[in-house]
Amino acid sequence: MELWDAYNEAGELLGFDLVRGQQIPDGAYHLVCEVVVRTTDGDFLLMQRSWEKEVSPGSWEIGAGGSALKGENALTGARRELLEETGIEAAEGLRELYHMIHHRHHAIYQGYLLVTDWPKEKIVLQAGETIGYKWLSLEEFLDFYDNNLSIGSQRERLRKYVEGIRKAASCGRKTV
Repeated sequence: MELWDAYNEAGELLGFDLVRGQQIPDGAYHLVCEVVVRTTDGDFLLMQRSWEKEVSPGSWEIGAGGSALKGENALTGARRELLEETGIEAAEGLRELYHMIHHRHHAIYQGYLLVTDWPKEKIVLQAGETIGYKWLSLEEFLDFYDNNLSIGSQRERLRKYVEGIRKAASCGRKTV
């Protein structure tokens, strides 16, 4: 049984637990942590979700992520999910990308960017979670995003970041 802390919309702990798979009461939210991974040479990591996943099985998602466990804050949860799903260790270097509330999902999404020189061939898949990975150049990443190939709700959360890197690239600036 996976336990999550219950939060209100302001991100304050409510003092009770939520259980994965059980209905979340109105006014309560769980914390979801996501990490976009980009190499220092500019490539983006995509992870393929296991066919066993309830939501979007077999789909490609940008980076890694999942629900923070009871007692974890967003940064701790993001680091754990990144390590579990990709094998990438990120003791530091996570930069906040977004903080969004999704009322229908009863979720507070906290997104980060990790720019790393982690060896591309050293990605480790997590049984039951991830079944594949690939690296995309900036052009390929923008094409993937533009063609609605990413998970819809993740696409919306990344909109401002993608607009920023697209603008920087069109001006010839290095993007992160």
